[in-house]
Amino acid sequence: MPLSPTIQRQLLHTRKVTCEGYLRDDGLIDIEGHMVDTKPFEFPNKDRGGSIKPGEALHGMSIRITIDRDMLIKDAAAVMDFTPYNYCKSISGVFTKLIGIQIGPGWRGKIRDIMGGTKGCTHITELLGPVATTAFQTLVSLEGPDGESSDNGNQLTQPSKFINSCHSYAETSPVVKEFWPQVFQQAQHKKS
Repeated sequence: MPLSPTIQRQLLHTRKVTCEGYLRDDGLIDIEGHMVDTKPFEFPNKDRGGSIKPGEALHGMSIRITIDRDMLIKDAAAVMDFTPYNYCKSISGVFTKLIGIQIGPGWRGKIRDIMGGTKGCTHITELLGPVATTAFQTLVSLEGPDGESSDNGNQLTQPSKFINSCHSYAETSPVVKEFWPQVFQQAQHKKS
């Protein structure tokens, strides 16, 4: 279903984010994130030869993290093909500091500690959010939501490691009641 209609408007900015998860031949998993920012008009930019043309990337950046099945980062690399300032590219080495970090609870705080503010690039740091989500989805593709080998859609019998990670996986939801009744909890109604 599309969004509701809006009044007449003019496009000023487009950000495209693409994330992909790959199973490597060595059993590890590569998660790649790529983002591109463009504008539909030309604007001045000293570091890029005087201006950035309509549709030309203002930001064009990529990051790849290599994880194991416990979501522990084994390797990380980032590239900045397009930046508004030449100086931006000097920070790309900071992303190797992700090595040894586990994606999971506290992930965003760890990222802020390592590369928040002036310690990193805002755009690649933001890209790590959808990269982490892609890592979860990639592991589900490999193992199924129950943490066991995927059984091609047969009913799952083991509790999901994603219980209480979102609205539909809340231990009180009808989804959990249907697929994982052993961890389902009846919602407690508050007395007024």
